[in-house]
Amino acid sequence: MTKLDLLKDWYQRVWVEGDLRAIDAYFAPRAGADGLMPDGQVSMEDFRALVPALLALIRDLAIDIDRSVEAGDWLWARITVRAVTAHGVDPVRASGQVMVRVEDGKITEAYNAFDFITFFEQAGLLPRDAFMLLLSGEKLG
Repeated sequence: MTKLDLLKDWYQRVWVEGDLRAIDAYFAPRAGADGLMPDGQVSMEDFRALVPALLALIRDLAIDIDRSVEAGDWLWARITVRAVTAHGVDPVRASGQVMVRVEDGKITEAYNAFDFITFFEQAGLLPRDAFMLLLSGEKLG
């Protein structure tokens, strides 16, 4: 299996299908993912809470890998997430990037940059144009 196939399978099984048991098949035992939570690295155990929490906000999830580059043990991918809100039909579309290091068929390091502001705006949990409001010094909440 190529690194790109591994990443596609990770998104399909864990995120789209919500198969939390599959997490161990993709991540090395002490691996973690940076860039998803503000307070540090997300472990395999953290994914077991993070995935259902995010999936509760949306339905009909699809994740596309728009571009990818492999270099040695590393894979970089630009992704687009498409879904609809959990309690309506409003579209949710956001993009991000991930860089993973793969050893022995498992992810050993992951670095993420995802447009969570757009995601949460479209999911109805942040006001429209939240980024512009924050740039103006407005406090949310």
